[in-house]
Amino acid sequence: MAGVRFLISGGFLYALRRYRGDPAPKAAEWRDAVIVGIFLLVGANGAVVWAEQFVPSALTALLVATVPLWILLMDAVRPAGQWPPLRGTIGILVGFGGVALLFGSSADNASSLNFYGAGAVVFASLSWAAGSLYARSATLPLSPLLGTGMQMLSGGAIQLVLGCLLGEWSGFHIGLVSLRSALALVYLTVVGSCAFVAYVWLLRVAPMSLVATYAYVNPLVAVLLGHFLAHEPMTIRSLAAAVLIIGSVILVSIPKRG
Repeated sequence: MAGVRFLISGGFLYALRRYRGDPAPKAAEWRDAVIVGIFLLVGANGAVVWAEQFVPSALTALLVATVPLWILLMDAVRPAGQWPPLRGTIGILVGFGGVALLFGSSADNASSLNFYGAGAVVFASLSWAAGSLYARSATLPLSPLLGTGMQMLSGGAIQLVLGCLLGEWSGFHIGLVSLRSALALVYLTVVGSCAFVAYVWLLRVAPMSLVATYAYVNPLVAVLLGHFLAHEPMTIRSLAAAVLIIGSVILVSIPKRG
């Protein structure tokens, strides 16, 4: 499913930008696009897709929310790296506190969860952080859309190969695919891919501490959609978490004076 999704969206973006006149990518650009695709789409997205068979989505969101902390640590220990300003550090920690508050009840049941699934989500967070940092200095086409299409093509192709090696085709029957599942795949291919394009673009133009706060907004969006679309209760706990999450985004987003 993930491989097909990214092959379709990546192929569309690549063909569109080449048709619009973008020059053919160089070998070095393909090399780095494949590396970024492996980190972000195979190691990160692929691991989460696999782990969702065993790990509840709430705990998955909490574990994925550690991405900014991994980014901070990797960025600090890499050659010529440095810790972010105090305000950015406080903002990220406050945001993580909001996510922990939002999904704290799920973490209480972590002992009964599939160990390997939870480990896969932690690995996915590490892979996403590493890929995000690598993409900032990678040799990629000047066109963000062309570069993103290349990453999706390579990541989707590798995911399909992994699916074949894992024997997933043996359990797939087109007649068993429901309309709801098909629409979900279309949604992920279109809307989900647009979100990935936006993320890759932000990696080029925005500070890393600001880009990393996306991991805090995701759980908040999930709570709001659950309340308004699925009529789930909006608790004091979730409202308090929303205040922390939005506050963290404000702390990181305020431009530095002077």
